[in-house]
Amino acid sequence: MPTPPKKRRRQKEERPSARKKSSNSISGKEFNYVLQLTAEDAMLLNRYRDVLAQGAAGFAETTYNYLFDNPDIADVMYAYERQGGNIGELVRGQLEHHLGLLAGDVDETATARSEEMGRCNYRWGVKPVWSLGSYRLYLDHLRHLVATEPAIKPEDRDGVESALTKMIFRDLAITNEAYWRAAVEQLTDQRDEIGFEQDLAVELLSNIPQHLWTVDIESNRISFASPGARAFCGDKLEAPIPCFFRIHGSERERVLTAWQQVIDGESIQLEVRVTQSEGSERWFRMAFYPIANRRGRVLRVHCLMEDVTDLHTDRERLEQLSTQDEITGLANRALWYDRLASALAVARRNPGSSVAVMILDINQFKMYNDSLGHHAGDELLRQISRRLQKVLRDTDTLARLGGDEFGIVLPMLQDAERAVERVAGQVMNTLSAPFSYEEKELCLSSAIGISIFPQHGDDAHTLASHADSAMYRAKWNAAPYLFYESEESAASATEHLQFSGQLHGALEREEFELHYQPKIDLFSGKICGAEALLRWQHPQEGLVLPKRFIPVAEQLGMISPITDWVLDTALEQSKQWPASNGVPMPISVNVSARSFQSHGLVARIEQALKKAGLNGKSLEIEITEGTLMADLDEGARILNSLSDLGVSIAIDDFGTGYSSLSYLKRLPIDTLKIDQSFLEGMARNPKDAAIVRSIIELGHNLGCKVIAEGVEAESVRRQLKELGCDLVQGFHISKPLPEKGFREWLSHVAH
Repeated sequence: MPTPPKKRRRQKEERPSARKKSSNSISGKEFNYVLQLTAEDAMLLNRYRDVLAQGAAGFAETTYNYLFDNPDIADVMYAYERQGGNIGELVRGQLEHHLGLLAGDVDETATARSEEMGRCNYRWGVKPVWSLGSYRLYLDHLRHLVATEPAIKPEDRDGVESALTKMIFRDLAITNEAYWRAAVEQLTDQRDEIGFEQDLAVELLSNIPQHLWTVDIESNRISFASPGARAFCGDKLEAPIPCFFRIHGSERERVLTAWQQVIDGESIQLEVRVTQSEGSERWFRMAFYPIANRRGRVLRVHCLMEDVTDLHTDRERLEQLSTQDEITGLANRALWYDRLASALAVARRNPGSSVAVMILDINQFKMYNDSLGHHAGDELLRQISRRLQKVLRDTDTLARLGGDEFGIVLPMLQDAERAVERVAGQVMNTLSAPFSYEEKELCLSSAIGISIFPQHGDDAHTLASHADSAMYRAKWNAAPYLFYESEESAASATEHLQFSGQLHGALEREEFELHYQPKIDLFSGKICGAEALLRWQHPQEGLVLPKRFIPVAEQLGMISPITDWVLDTALEQSKQWPASNGVPMPISVNVSARSFQSHGLVARIEQALKKAGLNGKSLEIEITEGTLMADLDEGARILNSLSDLGVSIAIDDFGTGYSSLSYLKRLPIDTLKIDQSFLEGMARNPKDAAIVRSIIELGHNLGCKVIAEGVEAESVRRQLKELGCDLVQGFHISKPLPEKGFREWLSHVAH
C-alpha cells in the first residue's frame, strides 16, 4: 500500500545531494530479456487468466496465516496496524498485485507497480526473505491449479507454468531491486545529511571563540580539533594539551596536576595565563571533561579553552571594589575584618602574641561635611587616611569602616598595651596639625576605642564590637582614647546616649509591654507555664528587645521600678488565662543581675504576689549562672527566702557559665534551662548531644526539672524527648506573643 513520505528535518534545497526517485526508475526491459518473456507467454496467461484467479480467497487466507506465523513478520504487521494501517486491506492489496501478474503485462507501467511494491516493503520493514516466502506460496498455489484445473488444456500446461514462473520471478526481482535501491537512497541521503551537518558544525566551530579538542587516552592522540584550536595552536597539535609550553611557567605544574585528576575521572576547570603568538599574555579558562566506560576507565577527554581576560580583569576590579574603600583607597570593612581574622589566627599559633584593634572616630567631620559639602568631606577623609598610614607599620591594616570611622589592626604585639598607647599618641599627634581645604584650615580631634586579643575577646567581631564600645565611651567622657573595660555593659555608648533620656518616663507613658512564650511538657504535650518577656515600644524604633535597654536601665538606676512593673503586670495578666484544676498558670520572670543584687527584692516579690492575690507557686524567677555566682552567699540567702514564699527558681542559660556545679546542692533550684547554643549543633555534633544529656541527667539526679529553650525544629524536639528532657519552649512551639495574642493562642490550643 502507498504510504506518506517521511518528514525531513531540512528542506531539500538545503541538501544539494537529495535526488528525485522518478529520475532513477527501474527499467523492465532487462528483466524481460533475461527471463525470455515472450508474446506467447502473455497470450497463454491471458487465455487462462480467469481460471488461474480461482481460489484467490483461499490463497489470501494462506497468505494472512503466513504473515502471522512468523513472529518477526507479525511484529512488522502489528506496528503497521498501530500506525493506522489495515492489515486486511494490506493483504488484499498484495493479492490484487499478485493477481495482476496473471495478465502477463511486462510494460513499464507494470514494472512501476512492482517497483512501488518493493519500496513499500522497505518503508515498512518487510525483509526480502519474507517476500520470498510469500511468492513461494503463490507459485505453489498456481502450480496446483495448472496441474489440476481441467479448463487448462494438457498441451498448454507446461507453457502456462513456465510463463507463470517467469512472471513471478520478474516481479520478485523488481521488488527486491526496488527494495535495495530504496535502502541505498536512504543511506545516501543520511550520508549527505550527516555531511551537511558536519559542514554546519565546522562552520559553527570556526566562528565561536572557544577552542575545542578531544584527546584519545589510549593512543594519547588528539582525535578532533576545532578550526579555532588549529588556528590558535597550529596544525601540529601535541597531545594532550596543545600549546602547553605557551602556558605561563609558574602555572604548568597546576595544569599537569589537573590533567592527572581528569585521567582519574574528575571534571576540572582552571584559569591560566597563555602567551599569544605576538608575545602578549592573556587569561584562558581551560575545562576538561572525561568520558569513561562502564568500568570507570577514561577513554577520551573533551577539552575547551576560552579567552577570559576581560572577565578576569572585571573580576579583579570587582574584587578590588568589594575590598577597597572608593574614596580613600584604604581597605574597607570586609577586608579589614578578614585581615583581623588572619592576624588572630597567627597570634593563636604564637603563644604570648597579642593583636590590638583600634576604632577611631573623627569628632568634627560631620560639621565640616555638612557646612563645606561632600566634596570637602571626601578630600578631608583622603588627607586623614594619608596621615594615618604614615604612623603605621606595613604589617598593620588601616581601613575606612564607613562615614568618619576608621579601623586599625596591629598584629603580632608583645607588650600590647604599651604599643597601642604609643600608636594612639602618634595618631593624635598626626591629626592635631590643621588640615587644609581651599585655603581654609580645618582642625580635627578624634576618639579612639581599643580592644586587645586575648584579654578582650577571642574573635574578630567581639574585638571590633568591644573597641567600638570603648570608642563611644571615650566620646562620652571626652577622652582621647580608652581601652575596653570587660565589666562595661553590653549596651554601646550610642544606645546609652539614645536611651538614657528616653527611658525616663517610659513607664509613665506606658511604653513597656510583656510578651509571653509558652512552655510545653514534652511527654503530656500540655502547656505548663509561660515566660514573660519585656519589650519596649519605642516611639521611633518600634519594638526594642531588653538586651539593648536593660543595661542602660541598670546604669541609670531604673531597673528596680521596671522589674516591679514586670512582676505586677505578669502576675495580674496571668490570672486572666485558663486555669488548670483551678490553679493559675505559672509565670516565669527574668531578673537581671543588678535587680537581683538590689536591696529588698524578696519583699517586692512578696508584695507583688499579695497584690495579685496569688501564692508563690504561681511565680518562677529566672536568673543566670553568672548572676548567682557573683556573690554566692548572698545569692543563696535570696533564693532560700524566695523558696520559703513558694516561688520556684530556674537557672537560665545553664552550662554556659562558671562550670562549677557544687553550688547546685546548696541551693533550692527547681529548674535548669539548657541554653539554645547546645541545641543548634546537637544533631551533628555528638559533644553537644552529650552535654545536653549530661545536663538532663544532672538535673534529674538533683530533683530538678529540665527545660530546653530556643527549640526551633521538630527534629530537635524529638531528640530532646528521647534524651528525657521535661519541657521545651521556642519558635517551634510559638514565638513570644503579646498578651492578647497569647490568650487567643491558648484558646486555640485548648480547642
